[in-house]
Amino acid sequence: MKKFTSYTWLLFIVLSLVGIFLFITPINTDNGIKVPIAILANTLSAQVAPIIHWFAFIVFIIAAVGAVIIKFVPEKKDRTLWDSLFRVNWFWTSMRILAVIFAAMYLFQVGPESFTSDNTAGLLITPDGGLVTMMFSLFLFAGLLLPLLTDFGLLEFFGSMMVKIMRPLFKIPGRSAIDCLASFVGDGTIGVLLTSKQYEDGNYTAREAATIATTFSVVSITFCFVVLETVNLNKYFLQFYGTVILVSIILALIMPRIFPLRGKADTNFNGTKPDAQLEDVPEGFNTFSYGLHSALTKAESNKSLGKVIGSGFKNVLEMWFAITPVIMAFGTIALVLAEYTSFFKILGMPFEPILAVLQIPFADEAAQTMIVGFADMLLPSILGSGIESELTRFFIATVSVTQLIYMSEVGGLILGTKLPLKIWDLFIIFLIRTIISIPIVALIAHIIF
Repeated sequence: MKKFTSYTWLLFIVLSLVGIFLFITPINTDNGIKVPIAILANTLSAQVAPIIHWFAFIVFIIAAVGAVIIKFVPEKKDRTLWDSLFRVNWFWTSMRILAVIFAAMYLFQVGPESFTSDNTAGLLITPDGGLVTMMFSLFLFAGLLLPLLTDFGLLEFFGSMMVKIMRPLFKIPGRSAIDCLASFVGDGTIGVLLTSKQYEDGNYTAREAATIATTFSVVSITFCFVVLETVNLNKYFLQFYGTVILVSIILALIMPRIFPLRGKADTNFNGTKPDAQLEDVPEGFNTFSYGLHSALTKAESNKSLGKVIGSGFKNVLEMWFAITPVIMAFGTIALVLAEYTSFFKILGMPFEPILAVLQIPFADEAAQTMIVGFADMLLPSILGSGIESELTRFFIATVSVTQLIYMSEVGGLILGTKLPLKIWDLFIIFLIRTIISIPIVALIAHIIF
């Protein structure tokens, strides 16, 4: 194996350990189990709460105005930072404009109640815990610190050893093990951001990136506590979380092998075919030594910490200007449909006979919650919290978490990135996950209750 300098070893070992601590290490806090990166984001959010919603509004305006103005500026051969921030097609430009409109309606309390309510646009942009306002803090730390996971060899080191597990079981690269772990232990949003960066850097194909983002971006343990608190079933946390993990693994085995994920192109972000032998262990190496060699080679290529920090700031700006307006636009639309129309209730009606056959008590009420989770993951538990049957409340809460895709956070976040997924892809994936989850969760619920 090539000899590497002590500085390269230091970069790999120290910075990777810091990355593991920040993104993957669970810490018990007064507000539940969180990873340090989330604690940092929460702390900053609390400090800037009085102004963060106005900051978000200004960012939305700049993102929308910039996207319109750059339409009239010829694109140069070399893509600039301004192109990265503002050069989007007319559809995404319209989403940015809608973000400005929805934010203004809530902040100035102008327009129909459906758009000025704390349960719709307010759920996203309120200064006290709004999702979009929280995202600004999370994106700041994630954008600057994600290179600790991605640029100094950690993914290469584990990728070599995990490929024999991740590739045959889930049809994804071994390096995705860290990505998946960051989602399970930390938060689904962190996993999506990591997946998007790996896809843009050419480390995942379109199919692999789509699979990881929609299969392993599980909500945090803390949010699971919130779901159980909502349905008043805290005493069943172990049974609940065990069921979520079991069903998530079953879905992770199935989803990559069926439509629509199976049909995604096995090409990199730039359209090229990946090297079929990239994960093969060369002669003279074993999985450990090759993983170590690959990790140190990666760390050596990123010796310029100034360049890495500059890239991190660019990541932050792209997340702020490209992703947060999309979450605001899609999230508001989805929440308005859920709160003020019968749209999702009507979509849920076909599930009533299915739940009746599975002997779920109050099947008619439970059926109304099956699709509404596409708007926001907490809505099914809120709607089902008044149902008298503990079995039914457990069933609703568990299915809502295994559905995974919801537009007020993970779904909106995916659409704001360059991941190869459209809104209809997300809805189809959501629907398939729901259909597969229902009988498994129903069986386990009957065993527990």
